[in-house]
Amino acid sequence: MLRGHHRATIDSKGRLKIPAAFRHVIEEKFGTEFFVTSITGESAWLYPLPEWEEIEARLRELPIMDPRKMKFMDRTNYYGKQTSMDSQGRILIHPELRERADLHGEVSVLGYVNHLEVWNTERFEKRLESELYTREDAAALAQLGI
Repeated sequence: MLRGHHRATIDSKGRLKIPAAFRHVIEEKFGTEFFVTSITGESAWLYPLPEWEEIEARLRELPIMDPRKMKFMDRTNYYGKQTSMDSQGRILIHPELRERADLHGEVSVLGYVNHLEVWNTERFEKRLESELYTREDAAALAQLGI
């Protein structure tokens, strides 16, 4: 289970050192292969490859010309690259995504159950301020049993 928030650094070569708390879980459960992608380009999504392959399996079940599938795949393929975590726990975030998401120096790494998201910390904090959690949000989650 990937949960919580840790600060990390992206080095001058574009490598993110995955925080130890996340790294141990990922290595034990999934191995070292990742698919790094995004939909909006605002952040980088780091999926352990087995988790991304489950998404691909569900996508295969949809008709090839489904416009929602095509829109999703256009974006995840444009921003996406398969990569491996090195022996020091670093993973490369490719230049196109790194530039678009403004991922340089210190960043925030958040656990989202089955993947990590890497954000420019200032951008993420602005998002939290602009997208307030409301009573309606709580009610919607309550209807889902959460």
